[in-house]
This record gives sequence, structure tokens and C-alpha cells, in this order.
Amino acid sequence: MTETTTKTIQGRTGPWELVMGLEIHAQVASKAKLFSGAAVGFGAGPNEQVSLVDAGFPGMLPVLNKFCVEQAVRTGLGLNARINRRSQFDRKNYFYPDLPTGYQISQLYFPIVGEGVVEVEAEDGSFFNVGIERLHLEQDAGKLIHDLSPTESYVDLNRAGTALMEIVSRPDIRSPEEAVAYVKKIRTILIYLGTCDGDMEKGNLRADVNVSVCRPGQYEKFKATGDFSHLGTRCEIKNVNSFRFISQAINYEARRQIEILEDGGSITQETRLYDPTAGETRSMRSKEEAMDYRYFPDPDLLPLEIEQAWIDEIKASLPELPDEKRRRLMSQYGLSQYDAVVLTSDQAKADYFEAAAEGRDAKLVANWVTNELSARLAARGEDFAGCWMPPSQVAELVALIEEGVISSKMAKEVFEHVCAGEGSPRQVVEARGLVQVTDTGAIEKAVDEIIAANPDKAAAVAEKPQAIGWFVGQVMKATGGKANPAAVNDILKAKLGL
Repeated sequence: MTETTTKTIQGRTGPWELVMGLEIHAQVASKAKLFSGAAVGFGAGPNEQVSLVDAGFPGMLPVLNKFCVEQAVRTGLGLNARINRRSQFDRKNYFYPDLPTGYQISQLYFPIVGEGVVEVEAEDGSFFNVGIERLHLEQDAGKLIHDLSPTESYVDLNRAGTALMEIVSRPDIRSPEEAVAYVKKIRTILIYLGTCDGDMEKGNLRADVNVSVCRPGQYEKFKATGDFSHLGTRCEIKNVNSFRFISQAINYEARRQIEILEDGGSITQETRLYDPTAGETRSMRSKEEAMDYRYFPDPDLLPLEIEQAWIDEIKASLPELPDEKRRRLMSQYGLSQYDAVVLTSDQAKADYFEAAAEGRDAKLVANWVTNELSARLAARGEDFAGCWMPPSQVAELVALIEEGVISSKMAKEVFEHVCAGEGSPRQVVEARGLVQVTDTGAIEKAVDEIIAANPDKAAAVAEKPQAIGWFVGQVMKATGGKANPAAVNDILKAKLGL
């Protein structure tokens, strides 16, 4: 079974198409929980951030956190989605040891945010749209720990009651690459908005992936009619918390379904888990056997009604979002779409670039920020938010190149010394004498000596002009790499009659 395009998998009996929708669970960036004043934070000891409401004590009533509502509205606006001025909280009833009340407060029938759309950049530089079906607020459950004792399980309720936003997409995603790109884009938007920190390692952002396969042409029928019967039966892969695992889980699950269908079987609609160690999904529970959650309006919470003036106020406070910033960087600095997309994928990186690009060659600055500096930060396990090199030093390095003091090749050597803590770019250049030779007389002398020592190669250049590259290399070697490359080329061409 081989993949023939990003959206088609070739099976034994012909091609199949993937269809996916994602449910992203994002922890709201808030200092308190959704319905209690208990603190929210990573690293606290077990059950140190639990109120009587979170613990499900009798008679305790939930009180809605206004800031969490504001964060949800802010997110909805950032997703170009409709804000529902009237929404409602429901009880989702089920028993589990990490859910003390025996129910989760969520939103089923009347979510706080309705339909929207997100523009996503594909790997090839093209764009595709993913429809947002809804965003609703709900409370998280606690955490069960099974590996501290051979006979007992432990419950940590620190997460219980933490505010989550569940962002549900339409089935507009057609490949593992698109799924990863979509989650990355949502994560970037949330970080720009300040509504979720996007930390997947801590579980603050995770995704449920709904995967189905169908024969070519069926998806187009679904898009034309809205009839889900044209699509295959979907399986939901729960709580995938890394980009790599999302891609791996989709690839495995799609091939598993295709093999079953080609063997004459049928797909059971079920919830599955992805095991990254085994590289496979496995059944968690079937939808037919799932309990009835008996949703009903929470009797302790009135319907949520939001004034339009407050929505307008939140909208006016939104920062410049990735799509707007990308378009502005292209227009203001003349950057390519690729450079603008790479820079805006990280708010701190984009801010760093703009600070360094003021008055400088923006393309050259972008190259240094997205290549050498990004690679060095990645190697150190750091990011632009805490970058040790101030933007002014990148600007200074680029200025030295623009002024002709150093060549681009020499700039990489200067960069290494700056990274080693030897001072600013100008200080390194002065201390180490790393100034390129622009004296044409000195360059001409080196050129004459090399041509005289290699008359056969000089004669061959007339028939093979690209052989001039060898002479350029020799001159640069003779001058310790300090000769101005443009001057070297000009002098060589004149001497060799090109």
C-alpha cells in the first residue's frame, strides 16, 4: 500500500481518499479555574490546587469565571467565527474517579462560539481553508496515577475544573500533512491571542483526530450535498499531543481502515488511542457501547448572555494576528511569502525580525533570523522569546555586510565568535581583524600570481567559462577568505578575457 498523493492512498483494489476533522482541546490561559477560584499552574504538588467546588463537595455551587469567557470570545474572534451572544452550559453525566461530581460541565446545544474559518499554509506554500464548526467551553477532569503502587491508584485533582476550549473543525482536512499544518496554525493563533500557551508537552493543547476513508469522488458529493453518508465511517483517535504523533496516528489508522474494507469487512465507529511506542492505534471503546451522557442544562448556571458592546471591546483589543502580520511583512519589507510565513509562525520570531530589520536590508535580516540564528536556538533548546542575542546585534552584523566591511562568508565566522561571547559583531571584527580586502591592487596582485602559476587552467577558461570558479576559490584562499568576492570576480573576468 503506497501513498500516491498527499490526499490519496493506493490500496490493493484502487485508490482511497482521507477525510478528517479535528477537535482541539486548548487549556485557557487563566490564573483560576472555570467555575472556582482555585489556582491553575503546572508543577504544583498533588491536590494542592483544589477547591471544594472542584472536589465535588455537597452544596458547592459553580461561579463562572468571566475572564475565561473573555478568552473564549477573543479566540472565536481570532478564528473569524461567530460569537453567540446567548449560550448555555450543560451537564455531561458519567462516573470516573477523576471526576468527583460525577458530571462534566460543558456546552453541547448552545456553544459560546459558532462557525468560522481558518486559512492554513500547506507545505508547498499554497493555502487551504478549514471550517470551524464551533468552540465551546468546558471543565477538565483530574488525573489518575497508576504506577506509584502495585495495588492502588492515586487521584490528583489539580487539573479538575481547569477551563478548556474545544475547537471543532469541519471535515475539511485531507492528509496527515494538512492535519499537522492546521493544528500548528490554531496553536499559533492561540499564542498570538494569549488565550492558550500551546504547550503540548504539558497537555495544554491536544487533539482528537476523526479519521475516515472513502473512494475518490465521494468527498466531492459530500461537499455538494452535506450528506455524510457519502463518507466512510469515522474513528476518533483521542488525546494526541504532538505533531509527529498526529501524523503517525493518521497514517496508521487510514491504512488499518483500508485493509479492513478491502478484505470485505466494515469499519466500526469507535474511539481509539494511539500508542506511539507500538506505532499503532487500538480500540478504547465503541460508540455503540458508550454510555448515555444524559446531557441537560446545568441547573446551577443561568444561560450566558453577552452584550455586543463587550464583544466589540474585546475585538478592538485583538493583536495583529498571523495572517495580517504575514501580509504586512510582505508589503512593508518586500519579503517573499515563504519568509513571511516562517517568521509569523512564531510571534517572538516575527517581533525579533522587525526589531532587527529597522533601517537594514530586510531580506538579509530575514535570512539570518530564519536560518543561522534559528538553527543555533534550536540546537540549544531555546526560542526567540528568550534569545540571548539582542536584535541589535543581528542588525549590526547585516550592516557590516552592507557596508562591505565583511563578506557573507566572513559574517558566518563573526556570528560564531559572537555566539561564543566575544562581544558584538563590530567588536569581533576589530579584535580579530576580520575585514575583507577591498584594495583592488592587492586583489589584482593575487590574481596575477595565480594565473601565472596555472597557464593551462587560464587557457581552458576561454572554452569553459564556469571554470573561473576555481580561480575565485584560489584567490579567496590566498587572501585568507578576506577578498571582496565581487571585486575578485570582476578582476578575474578582465584578466581572463571573459
